[in-house]
Amino acid sequence: MTLKQQLRLTIVLSTPAILAQLSMIIMQYIDASMVGSLGAEDSASIGLVSTSMWLFGGLLNAAAMGFTVQVAHLIGANRNDDCRSVLRQSIVSCMTFSLVLTAIGCAISWKLPHWLGGPEAVCHNASVYFFILSLFLPFLEIEFLAGGMLRSSGNMKVPGMINILMCVLDVLFNFLLIFPSRDITLWGIKFHMPGAGLGVTGAALGTVLAEVVTCLIMLYFLIYRSRELKLAGTRGTFTPSVNTLKKACKIGVPVALQQTMMCGAYIATTAIVAPLGSIAIAANIFAITAESICYMPGYGFSEASTTLVGQSIGAGRRHLSKRFAYITVTLGVVSMTILGILMYAFAPQMLSIMSPVQAIVDLGASCLRIEAWAEPLYAIAIVSYGVMVGAGDTFIPSLMNLGSMWIVRITLAALLAPTYGLLGVWTAMSIELCVRGSIFLARLLSGRWIKKSSIISS
Repeated sequence: MTLKQQLRLTIVLSTPAILAQLSMIIMQYIDASMVGSLGAEDSASIGLVSTSMWLFGGLLNAAAMGFTVQVAHLIGANRNDDCRSVLRQSIVSCMTFSLVLTAIGCAISWKLPHWLGGPEAVCHNASVYFFILSLFLPFLEIEFLAGGMLRSSGNMKVPGMINILMCVLDVLFNFLLIFPSRDITLWGIKFHMPGAGLGVTGAALGTVLAEVVTCLIMLYFLIYRSRELKLAGTRGTFTPSVNTLKKACKIGVPVALQQTMMCGAYIATTAIVAPLGSIAIAANIFAITAESICYMPGYGFSEASTTLVGQSIGAGRRHLSKRFAYITVTLGVVSMTILGILMYAFAPQMLSIMSPVQAIVDLGASCLRIEAWAEPLYAIAIVSYGVMVGAGDTFIPSLMNLGSMWIVRITLAALLAPTYGLLGVWTAMSIELCVRGSIFLARLLSGRWIKKSSIISS
């Protein structure tokens, strides 16, 4: 392949993922603005447990990844029957795992906000929000698995479009469930808008309803429409084999441990922020939501790199794998740098969309301007990790993520927060992202990640 062909393929695969990321971020903005209009305490109740829900989502994604990377390698080797065999086993394995997490999430939901040190005024709503999201984790897991399988086969368009649909549905359901019935004037026309008036509970229900619908659609495309992976009309066992599970654990367990420790670090950060008050909690979660628009293209290129590198390695073309790695990382850095500059310039406007409280806007905007400086190196960390996952190299990169997060970010945040408040926490975050990007760049250039790829050998 020429460089032009490689660039074109990278853009073609990345664009749907980036659009999906964009739609999810728009959804987060709208969700945040809907809940933010209810007041600082309702915003804080969601922000308090959001990092804990990230932990559960990260574990579900890791479980799915243990199988989707295998499928990417097998497709590259043109072993489609083996791909379908892994898919069948993955459905049973991932569903079982998600049910275990559901039980754990529901059990801890009523104590979690108190464990995190949240103000009493926000704990009840935070518990309800976490309980509802935990109850529907199996649907989220199947959505992750089906989307990952389709992307591994090179189909980025369908998962991207379905994720956009999920965002639209989430906004629609939230609009109907969060607010009470009211009269609305639009373009000079006054009409009555029905609503359930459930507040934070409505936000949770809107999210899970959107997940259920998109999960079922994603599963339909995987089972009935995918050329490489469709199970309709085929026969095979759904009982997981020892060999497949071992390979899934080799890929997924390091990712799961990383997700546990990384989200544990996010939870620890939340515990550091919680004593600073409702304004700081709300500003923190809104700033995180606003910043997500900057790393949107990074995760899009990361998803594309996992597919491109995985299939190239499966086809035995390791030199091409390196070319795709460098291309995706470079594009990620360029795009996130440009968005970082824009975030620095328009930070107050980004925050004002989500909250009418000026104190939250001012504090959140200051946090974003600290973080903007780290975006180029953060891009390297995000996309390089996707590259290494595609190669099946997950253990060392996971350790790199964990060491950077716990040794640098949490330590600095704990030291700076008592004196500098939320700005100290975000300064620690910015420094840590620069450190993480630097060590990922060193590993990418060393080429050690590609030497670890042996997933389809058996």
